[in-house]
Amino acid sequence: MSDDQDNGQDAGRALPERGLPAERVLGDVKALRAGDRPTHGGRLFAYVYDPAVPGLDELAAAAHAGSAHVNGLDPTAFPSLLAMENALVGAASRLLGGGPGTSAPDVVGSVTSGGTESLILAVKAARDARPDVAAPRIAVPVTAHAAFAKAAHYLRVALDPVPVDPVTLRPSAAAVAAATGPDTVLVACSAPSYAHGVVDPVAEIAAVAAGAGVRCHVDACFGGWTLPWLRRLGEPVPPFDFAVAGVTSISVDLHKYAYAPKGVSVLLHRTPALRAPQFFAYAGWPGYTMVNPVIASTRSGGPIAAAYATLRHLGEDGYLRLAAATRDAVAGLAAAVRGTDGLRLLAEPESTVVCFTSTDPTLDLFVLVDELTARGWHTQPQLSYGDLPASVHLTVTAAVAPRVAEFGPDLADAAAAARAAGPVELPAGLTALAATLTPDALTPELVAGLAAALGLGAAADPGPAAAGGGAGSGPGGAESGPGGGFAPDATVNALLDAAPPALRERLLVEFVGLLQRPTY
Repeated sequence: MSDDQDNGQDAGRALPERGLPAERVLGDVKALRAGDRPTHGGRLFAYVYDPAVPGLDELAAAAHAGSAHVNGLDPTAFPSLLAMENALVGAASRLLGGGPGTSAPDVVGSVTSGGTESLILAVKAARDARPDVAAPRIAVPVTAHAAFAKAAHYLRVALDPVPVDPVTLRPSAAAVAAATGPDTVLVACSAPSYAHGVVDPVAEIAAVAAGAGVRCHVDACFGGWTLPWLRRLGEPVPPFDFAVAGVTSISVDLHKYAYAPKGVSVLLHRTPALRAPQFFAYAGWPGYTMVNPVIASTRSGGPIAAAYATLRHLGEDGYLRLAAATRDAVAGLAAAVRGTDGLRLLAEPESTVVCFTSTDPTLDLFVLVDELTARGWHTQPQLSYGDLPASVHLTVTAAVAPRVAEFGPDLADAAAAARAAGPVELPAGLTALAATLTPDALTPELVAGLAAALGLGAAADPGPAAAGGGAGSGPGGAESGPGGGFAPDATVNALLDAAPPALRERLLVEFVGLLQRPTY
């Protein structure tokens, strides 16, 4: 058999019968990547964080490659990784009000793989610090990141959702106090919330937690590396960090606005005693004694080295410039929304998020998202929840700044096209089915039939709703993926929006189950 015949037979296989040349393998990866959303260029408002700094990708990649095979399992074997982790924790601590000369001089922390792991560990530390509580609970605003619910599920902790004001989009201290009881081990708040980009009243919530003798975690994964720079630029950022007396822990993602490659977050605790229950240690077997500060045991040093290199290259002056560019981009995008008939900002921007909704029944937000996608703008639709309407979320990075002038005209044009197309009309009976169907009634056969009715094939691209935790992107996607001909996002998101949250969850689980099938 010739090489060409062999390569053709094994096309797409992870393990071909005969090994392929390096250039062919890299070409295949590049071809697969061609169907992805653009990670650079300032037109993707979710999932990735692009500073548009020349040479930064190459620097981070080189640092990553140099430490990719270093194993974080044993810091005594690889002191380079320990040194870089300690430096990253120190940088985050200083930025967030901790360290020498502050009211929180003893801050310690750990480097994790991302915000979800940081939040899981914050909940674990709070739970394990209270062995006297048989049935621990956490009080969390409904606008807090879904990773808190994931942590509660994994750790067998009850989740007490705290309502938010439908106008301010924030929880009140009184609502937090009402949700805090004798079994509460952790109270959480956001700086800012991901969905809407508003900062919760951290000082008031932390005071409630301190009064009840409960830990208070600030989820600053999204904004912790931006809000301090915005404050230095003169923006009115409310207190949210370790300068607030009742704050016991903070999480901040370096792979967001620190612009490091994916896989790096930092979890900080005010004191070593508060961090101690986060560790896992086990000596009850004949192998090495396992001691882990985070969930993973073996960890590649690549992401940590890449983050270290990124911070050192950009420096404080670089982050200040990037924050200024992002702030100006946010202002420009918000002005474009205000200038478009039928749209209104759901919240006045106070961080790096622009979030808007529709005030015109003829202007379907989900159709608008499709129209923006057709014009090269990849936004994130968010489903309605309780009193909160469906909305469109824009995560704004420094790379967006040069594109702002293009967005306004495209938004107006997309809104006009969405009005002309009209709201999504689901197939007859589908809305009623979504409103009455229970999650337990969903069988694989029913979901497969529903997917077929919506034009979703077994290889359909999950699109915004499945990946984003809500309606970030719906199975199907606005653009044709491998195989083509999928239902538009608007239709799928309209169906999900008509379904209660529990049914949404089950539908998306089943949809993703259709997508994740082995290739042979």
